[in-house]
Amino acid sequence: MSIVRIFGKDTAPCPAETVGAKAANLARMAALGLPVPPAFVLPVELCADIIAHRADAEQRLRDGLRGGIRFLEQATGKVFGDHRRPLLVSVRSGAARSTPGMLDTVLNVGCTSGAVRGLIRSTGRPRLAFDCRRRFIESFSETVLGFDAAALAAQRDALAASEGVANDRELDSEAIARLAADEQALVEVGHDDWLEDAEAQLTAAACAVYQSWSSERAQTYRRLQNLEHLRGTAVTVQAMVFGNGGLASGAGVAFSRDPSTGAPHPMIDLVLDAQGEDVVSGRRTPDSAETIARALPGLAHELGAVLRQLETEFADVQDIEFTVEERRLWILQTRAAKRTPRAALRIAVDLVREGLISPQQALERLADIDLDRLVETSLVGAGAPAVTGIAASGGIAAGRAAFDSDSAKRLAASGEPVILMRPDTSTADVAGFAVASGIVTSVGARTAHAALVARQLGKPCVVGCDGLAIASGSAMLGATPIGSGDWVTIDGDGGHVYPGRLEIVTARPDAELAEVRAWRSGKIRPATRLTA
Repeated sequence: MSIVRIFGKDTAPCPAETVGAKAANLARMAALGLPVPPAFVLPVELCADIIAHRADAEQRLRDGLRGGIRFLEQATGKVFGDHRRPLLVSVRSGAARSTPGMLDTVLNVGCTSGAVRGLIRSTGRPRLAFDCRRRFIESFSETVLGFDAAALAAQRDALAASEGVANDRELDSEAIARLAADEQALVEVGHDDWLEDAEAQLTAAACAVYQSWSSERAQTYRRLQNLEHLRGTAVTVQAMVFGNGGLASGAGVAFSRDPSTGAPHPMIDLVLDAQGEDVVSGRRTPDSAETIARALPGLAHELGAVLRQLETEFADVQDIEFTVEERRLWILQTRAAKRTPRAALRIAVDLVREGLISPQQALERLADIDLDRLVETSLVGAGAPAVTGIAASGGIAAGRAAFDSDSAKRLAASGEPVILMRPDTSTADVAGFAVASGIVTSVGARTAHAALVARQLGKPCVVGCDGLAIASGSAMLGATPIGSGDWVTIDGDGGHVYPGRLEIVTARPDAELAEVRAWRSGKIRPATRLTA
């Protein structure tokens, strides 16, 4: 079985149907000279065979992984699982069409205890090394072994409390080392062969990523998005870069334009001293723009240049994942940004005006949107909100509060509009997203995977509401108790949440709709800027 290699400007184009959209776009970025960590790809065609446990499937997978690791070792000068200069890798999914957050990822693969010693030797950063070890244990045990994530979270929270800090981010290197040891003791009973065998870790992680194609949430998402024709996922194995090495490092997501409103300015979320899952999982609220500017003063300018280059290359709004390692920027992914219907209209009009796409291409991109029903919403006499969070997906909605997907489906089946209220924006709630009129969470980021899904579904979404406390079957919205079935109103444009059912008024985006009518009639407004 042949693998596809991604490294530098000599990288050849790769068809998304063979290697998945993620890897195909990585190859394009590498060929452009953008800073992409080296990677290799196991093809989509192997997915069905791994899921069906066909006789030679795992051997073909092992052979591909061995060849790919040799390539990464040559490209990086590191050795997989080594005790002096270790190579760690991420193992990621990637179908021919983007399915954000619906498939599995395993990070820091190859982080044996020997590799921990090697990281300390090669970086001089004990905290980074032990943090990679505990992150690997968490990622592998949850994704591959099916271990209960809540037990690991409880262990992290208990240690943070005993150390008198707010969360694991504030633990020192000695405490992180203890956390890694405690988590290992929690998960290793009956499953300890993988802890010190880097090759076994890689094989199991790749199999788990392939098998996540058949998970319930992935199947539900494909059904909702009419993607049931897709044949499977590829597996991309990429050299790790480390955003968890201190306050000169971090992980984030950026959009070349606002995917909620369509406004033509970048939108950047970054968590300092973090890895990518901290951001896209929705479990952490990003650092403020002021904090980022102090820690990494040139980052916004550098990212802006990358985003402009990618918009020109792909002729569409881009959503990228990136890592900063000791002030060095690395781009890990780019894809066409999921956007609200309202944003899709504005973006299409702007891209035609800028000469990036033709009117016919714009009409094709808008074909699935019912423009006759497209409206802008606002509240009448809203007053002060009970809580304010992060506006993650535009629009306004009122509905009955539901605190899990099953409750949301029951309320929706009775004909009631629903506001799904959750502690974080987990992609496991995709079935609840589908029936809800809006989503609100107590933590999370506007760039989390689930917020992306909310925008794609055209659902208002507010995340990161510090004043929202959710317990089993109820919530406190500021000082107001909210029970299951109570009315709640959310403003996804301003990030506001109100108890009760407020009056909503609508207006049509007439100027942009008139431009679309002109395209259809052949009366085309000329582009104001042409891009090579």
